[in-house]
Amino acid sequence: MIPLFLPLSRALAQLADPTLLGVLWRSVLFAALLFAALLAGTTGAVHHHTSQHGLLAWALDALGSIAAALLAMWLFLPVAAAIGTLYFERIAAAVERRYYPGLPPAEAAPLLDQIWDSLAVALKVLGLNVLALLLTVFLPGIGLPIGWAIASWAMGRGIFVAVAMRRMPRPDAEALYRALRPAVLVQGGAMAAAGYFPLLNLLIPVVGTAAMVHVLDLSLTMPRSGRGEPGGRAGNALSSDKTGGSTG
Repeated sequence: MIPLFLPLSRALAQLADPTLLGVLWRSVLFAALLFAALLAGTTGAVHHHTSQHGLLAWALDALGSIAAALLAMWLFLPVAAAIGTLYFERIAAAVERRYYPGLPPAEAAPLLDQIWDSLAVALKVLGLNVLALLLTVFLPGIGLPIGWAIASWAMGRGIFVAVAMRRMPRPDAEALYRALRPAVLVQGGAMAAAGYFPLLNLLIPVVGTAAMVHVLDLSLTMPRSGRGEPGGRAGNALSSDKTGGSTG
C-alpha cells in the first residue's frame, strides 16, 4: 500500500529543482499567452460589433472582459492537463534522478503519442467540466463538488496512465491504475482542488505530474509483504523491462 500523501509531499519538496522550475515557467508563459489572446480577442470582438457609445458600450466591454476571464479560469484545468502530459518525460526524468536512481531507464513515448495523450486528457477534462457546469445549473449546490470529483478522476487517471506508459504497454498501465486507484485519485483530487485557486493552479502541470511519477515508481520499488521483490503487476512490468533490456 502506497502512503497516500507521500507522492504529493515529495513532488512539492522537489519544486525548487531547476528542471521542474523550467517546466513551471514554460507552463506559466504558455497559459498567460493563451488567456491574454483569448481576453483580447473576446473584448475586441464585443467592441467591434457594438455600435453603441457611452455607458452602454462600456458595460458591454466590461461584460465581455468578465466573460473572457471566467472562460479562461474554466479552461485552465484542461490546458494544465495538456501541458503536464507534454512535459511529463522531462519531469519524470528529474524525479527519478533524485528519488529512484536504481530504476532502469524508461523509454520516452513518441512525440505523436505524447501529443495525442495530452489532447485526450484535455478534451476529457473539458467534456466533464461541461457536464459539471450543466449539473450546477440544473442541480444547484452540488455542481461544484461533482465538478471537483470528475476532474479528480479524469486528471488523475489520464496523467497516471500517460506516465506509466513510459515503462509498460497501455493495457498494463490501465490495469496498474486500477490497482493503485486510491493513491492516484488522491493526487488527482489535489490537482483538481488547486485548479480553483489562482496562482496555485499554475503548479498543477509540474506538481501533479511529479506526484504521479512517484505513485508509479513507488509501486515498482516497494517490496511485497515479507519479500524483497517489487510487488504485483508493477513488479512484473519492471521485471519484464529488465528482461527485455538484457535480451535486446
